[in-house]
Amino acid sequence: MNEKNKIIIYQVFTRLFGNNNNHCSYNGDIGVNGCGKMADFTAKALGEIKKLGTTHIWYTGIIEHATQTDYRRYNIQPDHPAIVKGKAGSPYAIKDYYDIDPDIATDVPGRMREFENLVQRTHRAGLQVIIDFVPNHVARQYRSDVQPDGTTDLGANDDPSQPFSPYNNFYYIPQSELHGLFDMKGSAAEPYREFPAKATGNNRFDATPNINDWYETVKLNYGVDYQNGGTCHFSPTPDTWFKMLDILLFWASKKIDGFRCDMAEMVPVEFWEWVIPQVKAVYPHVLFIAEVYNPGEYRNYLFRGKFDYLYDKVGLYDTLRNVICGNESATMISRCWQNLNGIEKRMLNFLENHDEQRIASDFFAGDPRKAIPGLIISACMNTNPMMIYFGQEFGEMGMDSEGFSGRDGRTTIFDYWSVDTIRRWRNGGKFDGKMLSEEYKRIYEVYKKVLTLCNEEHAITEGVFFDLMYANQNGWKFNEHKQYVFLRKYKNELLLIAVNFDHQLVDVAINIPSHAFDFLQIPQSDAYKATDLLSGLQETITLLPYKATDLSIGAHSGKILKVSLAQPEKEVNEAGH
Repeated sequence: MNEKNKIIIYQVFTRLFGNNNNHCSYNGDIGVNGCGKMADFTAKALGEIKKLGTTHIWYTGIIEHATQTDYRRYNIQPDHPAIVKGKAGSPYAIKDYYDIDPDIATDVPGRMREFENLVQRTHRAGLQVIIDFVPNHVARQYRSDVQPDGTTDLGANDDPSQPFSPYNNFYYIPQSELHGLFDMKGSAAEPYREFPAKATGNNRFDATPNINDWYETVKLNYGVDYQNGGTCHFSPTPDTWFKMLDILLFWASKKIDGFRCDMAEMVPVEFWEWVIPQVKAVYPHVLFIAEVYNPGEYRNYLFRGKFDYLYDKVGLYDTLRNVICGNESATMISRCWQNLNGIEKRMLNFLENHDEQRIASDFFAGDPRKAIPGLIISACMNTNPMMIYFGQEFGEMGMDSEGFSGRDGRTTIFDYWSVDTIRRWRNGGKFDGKMLSEEYKRIYEVYKKVLTLCNEEHAITEGVFFDLMYANQNGWKFNEHKQYVFLRKYKNELLLIAVNFDHQLVDVAINIPSHAFDFLQIPQSDAYKATDLLSGLQETITLLPYKATDLSIGAHSGKILKVSLAQPEKEVNEAGH
């Protein structure tokens, strides 16, 4: 892939994508509700995903995790139902770091070969492959049944009499049995037993996790003694570090192109500083994306930890969500990039993912169109990556009550289920759109237009960014709380991008300050021909420091006006140059 391409990630929950069942039952098992497979990502399906403007596909839930489905006939040890969330289980309760989840295989014994074929198909479609790396915690009954020669299973050599030892892979609560404040029996005849209890994944160092904890997981030990002031024991190198390096190299050898690292900030930055350069020494192209929520740690994980990109959740996502819902002013969007102090090109923007509520759900905006201004900003504001979550491009509502995942505005990651808009779009693998409503199609066309523009327009892929909001406070025809406007420029191409979060069409007058003309070297003119890249319509606009630029912007919409600055000399002279 061209280094200058803008990364557009399509996150897809692998086991839901291909499930055609349109009458799934609440809490249904795999026999009742069915399950999508890796084979559902056909060349046709991948080609359609690519058409959206996608450059990378993040297959979520690839590595084997705890489940209530019985795969004993394939020599896969069953999990106690009390420590599995949902019938299908959480993809973040890893049961075997070296294996593919059997649910998503058509031929369970050949599941690794199926994954290798999926990677090849994805590459042939011109897409790159990202998978999860879950470094902080594993399923309570973790055990690899395909542990590679020369490697040792997690916990195999632990001394469980020690609450903490740098030589242990887990943390223990000696002399204590796990007594979770959750149902310890589930659907099993006998309750789950764990003695001595292990610390729980969300840093719970006692034997009584509750229903709100990550009770189905255990915390991995990277050499930090959390119970004694967080003292670090990194020399000699902790055993867990070596095991994780082996796991990363194993998956990188499968020709994947990136890891999305779950809860990366719960793992010491010293580990990342040690491991990422070693992986990149062998596989230099592999991307590392960190899920980090503490802005105070951003620089640490980027510059010391060597990550390529970080989630922009607590900055841009939270702000755009609030603006979309009418709870915050659009002026706060400027604060987001200003607070990043120069690292904005290293942030991954998104409006949906598997953790967040669907835009169209009753818990977020209730209408996918309301997020279109936010989509334009997220995708076009800078050169950094953009991610969407499968179904977002159709306005998926996520309002099902699937089982363990209640009616919460999210698409379940715990249950066997089917995603309505994706099922309609796929239409049995035909992808002909015949089952999609006109509303779904309209939303899709906007997403496709915006995301494809990201790599068609040099001004978005490579250009500089100039925020115009500071010159448009208290404007007589500009509501800075409901509109946002900025410039992107590359060589002689200028984009004026203006969005409207309001529910009605607005006529705005945009001030472009002298500094913008000087900084971006824009020739002044009162008669620039501009094309709106979203609608294809042309209009004539003014670009002058002493006269506002007049535009009309539809409700919950935006304009990306492209201007060629190589204008006829007469026009430029008339403007006073």
